[in-house]
Amino acid sequence: MASQGITKEVTPPYFSVKEAVFPFVKFPGVDTILGPEMKSTGEVMGVGKTFGEAFVKSQMGAGTKLPREGKVFLTVKNGDKPRAVKVARDLVALGFQIFATKGTAAAIAAEGVAVQAINKVTEGRPHIVDMIKNNEIALVINTVEERRNAIADSRVIRTSALLARVTTFTTIAGAEAAVEGMKYMDKLDVISVQEMHAMLTA
Repeated sequence: MASQGITKEVTPPYFSVKEAVFPFVKFPGVDTILGPEMKSTGEVMGVGKTFGEAFVKSQMGAGTKLPREGKVFLTVKNGDKPRAVKVARDLVALGFQIFATKGTAAAIAAEGVAVQAINKVTEGRPHIVDMIKNNEIALVINTVEERRNAIADSRVIRTSALLARVTTFTTIAGAEAAVEGMKYMDKLDVISVQEMHAMLTA
């Protein structure tokens, strides 16, 4: 390493986010919840001056469209509810309307964030799948307990979102990153490889 002029660890003054590309759109009806048996068809990377900018670029490269307006649906497992409140608050600040299942809506409303409760499929119509099929939902955030019945109960939400081409995040960390990225949708800069290298060697 020393012979190549590298004498200390280099910390880049920019952020890089790598994203896997999954062929979900080629398999209608498949469940988009991530599992160990899945195989990506490639990877892309976004680079930016902030994490949010880098994340947005990684999503663009992967073909994931982050919305600029509309209605967002949240339903999260109990352990994710505190973090979901902040996600909802940030989305409202960006101008989105929040819809959630009753339990998630109660947690969000308890913290003073505007939210509208919507039925699960098993609770009768009108329910969330109707809204997704009617193109009323711009983004879905759905996390579930790692139990077979919990995953099966919410499968119809994810498969309906896939068929309607609605961007879906199935981890709370992914949702947080997406919301952070959405703050930078209109602040994207192009950085050449040469510029990045110059930053490292300056």
